[in-house]
Amino acid sequence: MQELTMSDLSHPKRRSLRFVRVFPGILICLVVSSGLAQAPALPNPFPSTYKPLPRTDTLIDNATVLDGIGHRLLNAGVLLHDGKIIAIGPHLQAPPGTKTIDARGGFVTPGLVDVHSHLGDFAAPYTLRDEKVSDVNEESSPNSAEVWALHSIRVQDPQFARVRAGGVTTLQVLPGSSDLFGGRGVVLKNVPAVTVQQMEFPGAMPSLKMACGENPKYTFGEKGQFPSSEMGNVAGYRQAWIEASEYRRRWDDYYAKHDSSLRPPARDLKLETLAAVLRGQILVDMHCYRADEMAVVMDVAKEFGYKIAAFHHAVEAYKIVPLLKENHVCVALWADWWGFKVEAYDAVRANAAFVEAGGGCIMLHSDAPISGERLTLDAALAMGAGHRAGVDIPEERAIEWLTINPAKSLQLDEQIGSLEPGKNADVVVWSGDPFSVYTRANIVFIDGAIVFDRNDPRHQATSDFEVGQPAMERPQ
Repeated sequence: MQELTMSDLSHPKRRSLRFVRVFPGILICLVVSSGLAQAPALPNPFPSTYKPLPRTDTLIDNATVLDGIGHRLLNAGVLLHDGKIIAIGPHLQAPPGTKTIDARGGFVTPGLVDVHSHLGDFAAPYTLRDEKVSDVNEESSPNSAEVWALHSIRVQDPQFARVRAGGVTTLQVLPGSSDLFGGRGVVLKNVPAVTVQQMEFPGAMPSLKMACGENPKYTFGEKGQFPSSEMGNVAGYRQAWIEASEYRRRWDDYYAKHDSSLRPPARDLKLETLAAVLRGQILVDMHCYRADEMAVVMDVAKEFGYKIAAFHHAVEAYKIVPLLKENHVCVALWADWWGFKVEAYDAVRANAAFVEAGGGCIMLHSDAPISGERLTLDAALAMGAGHRAGVDIPEERAIEWLTINPAKSLQLDEQIGSLEPGKNADVVVWSGDPFSVYTRANIVFIDGAIVFDRNDPRHQATSDFEVGQPAMERPQ
């Protein structure tokens, strides 16, 4: 189906709108141009209800500022107004009514973006022996594209507050990696909430979690099911994309007829997700360790015409930097996890530094909650490994691994990821150099509202699992 350009949509003689009741209770707007129709926006029956917390206009002054786009500003300030950044630099003046925070001796960075988290769908408290508390994987089928991580998230998970105290303001929560197609991920604002919809990042694209390698082949092969091999994994991807392509074609044919009296094709939640990937409406984040497997997966993406946003874990990314660059694929890495299974053996601690030096797109991710509490220290580990290997990464570059790069991968870089006028006021005030083990996040802002303050118990609320915290209200 031909794609419409912005000029097509803006020309009054080419544009018309038709509303078609395709699904029960859902009106879909079709844009009709020159006899063709564009597929509707991806239906979302679980929309965000996020509302910013109460906020005060604030000037954070006298700090060393790492702006997330390669600059280090000394003795500078960041001015927040109505939830946005409106100025950054030295000698800023606080307008009347603006609160001033003297960050002398400290650092200021954008809020950290964790592109791979399982918080809420692998919620605490839990034990290694009791997996009943984990809703991170739907292991009934190698293709579980119909499930959504959103529907497993427990917002009272105390780990949200703990990573918030580590400077994490945005998280992508993903399903696990047991399946070839694990289901949809969701982007959250890391704010206290009582429903997951109150945490959903408004307008953020959903993602599809996929996995290659040992996880799916052992999860199902040990049960005597398909797939049980690497070649079975790839065959499983290709067969699913063939079915999704046909599903998309049926729906596109239906849209193109412009006839609301026709009966629409039957919905299939699994294929609906995959068809949306083919339309570019859902991002693909893929668990993959080995270089050869990543190369094969990029070929599969070319075969069916979809884009991989990032390979996650990517222990052997250092082997294929030119190929990653050619395909515009980022990698989300650990600092130095390796050796815990066969596909993680051929690791080097300078993985991130080597990909960075080769011009690749680097992100650091948590995967496990303990890493989410110290992402800047993981960056410091990766920088140190690079230095020992002869690759020096400046701090103003390394902070991009945790801010603007993941924001770009999530296609949210126009809103978050850097300290620039007009962007959301997601800001962290650090007690010192954020890459030092002695440094802590002192104050964390999301959309200009303080969500954590190390020196104010009113902004240290954790969860109902942690009884006795000073921020919790108790009967007097």
